[in-house]
Amino acid sequence: MELRELLPETNLTEEIEQSSSLSFMEANTIAIPLEEIKSNHIIPVFVKDNETTISHVEFIETMYEVAKEHFNGEAILKPSVRVSHPIKGRIPEARNKAAKELLDHEKTLYYERMCFCMEIPHIRRTINGNDIALVVGGVKAYSEDNLYNKKGAIEHFKIFIGFQNKVCLNLKIFTDGLKSDVRVANTNDLYNAIFQLLKEFQTDRQLAEMEQLALLYLSPTQFAQMIGRAKLYQHLPAEEKKLLPTLMFGDYQLSAVTDGYYNSQSFSRDGKGNISLWNTYNLLTGANKSSYIDKFLDRAENASLFIGDIRNALAHNTPCWFLE
Repeated sequence: MELRELLPETNLTEEIEQSSSLSFMEANTIAIPLEEIKSNHIIPVFVKDNETTISHVEFIETMYEVAKEHFNGEAILKPSVRVSHPIKGRIPEARNKAAKELLDHEKTLYYERMCFCMEIPHIRRTINGNDIALVVGGVKAYSEDNLYNKKGAIEHFKIFIGFQNKVCLNLKIFTDGLKSDVRVANTNDLYNAIFQLLKEFQTDRQLAEMEQLALLYLSPTQFAQMIGRAKLYQHLPAEEKKLLPTLMFGDYQLSAVTDGYYNSQSFSRDGKGNISLWNTYNLLTGANKSSYIDKFLDRAENASLFIGDIRNALAHNTPCWFLE
């Protein structure tokens, strides 16, 4: 499949409405307009031939074009973009200046890590009173690439499709909605990888699984057992960990989940101390917003897998170490 040029009338920088003015992640990231990246940031190159890598803007625009085609012209909001790890430089003429004396045109900048998501606003559902909208996006970290190479070398990307809870902007990413190790050499390959992901994603299946979470509850004892076991998990011997499902949430995130159980305005326990799996899932994905960009999507997927194991244990009375 050939990658076509973006038509002027569908250029995402000309879309009016932003995917969200709120933050879908936090940690050490900053929000940044796509227009600023496009006009002010340099593009990293391969050292051996000085040819450009796939830029952050090319990545975002490729995702936009595939989504526009896949969803048959559905409206797609402007991307919400967050970046971290700035790489600063200066033009050769300013090499002897003190940093405080540099003029704006003498400085260069790009961000090593970038995460974005954009909303398809007409594909949505209400779950447990929460408005859920379909989103697509991705992560790029130049630290994963070998830039001491030449054009055509493999570049690494993470791409996803899932749902976003509009109450809190937490992302809901299931396994079939994430490709965490996309390796491509050009934007055509990237286009094809994104297209395949969107084609294979089962929208109705993910919605049905999330709806089931609203029907199942943890008792106060079960919630305490789950949190306690999750904290113990971090300190298990490696051999014992191998026998259990992976849990990527550490003490900081688990403490945030515990605090939310008592104090969250949207996802806390009910009057009897019970908490739905939907609320528990949202507390987990909310805690994930503190993850760094390079771990963000992997933890989002892990939250879905973890809560899926808890769901199966409650719905089908299957064994689950975290509830034993």
